[in-house]
Amino acid sequence: MARLQVAIKNLVEVFMEYSDGDGKLNKEELKKMMDKEMDCPEAKAKMAEGCAKGQGGQCKGDIDFEEFLKCVSCMAKCGYNKRRGGGAGCGK
Repeated sequence: MARLQVAIKNLVEVFMEYSDGDGKLNKEELKKMMDKEMDCPEAKAKMAEGCAKGQGGQCKGDIDFEEFLKCVSCMAKCGYNKRRGGGAGCGK
């Protein structure tokens, strides 16, 4: 399977696993997912920040799949900018 296809499949599977099938991550499920699936403290902070932005500045939980993708997008942008040598571009 192509790498991008695998990445997408993995995102969907991780979300489904931690959302317990209800289509949303509550605050506890989000924390559990970040603790288990993310090693980097900076990435965890970016994920929480991205989720907070999607919720008007406060990460209250109940993150649906679309909001989850926005959080992941924020982290991907940060990783891209860092790889290009512009780590300060995180969160822009």
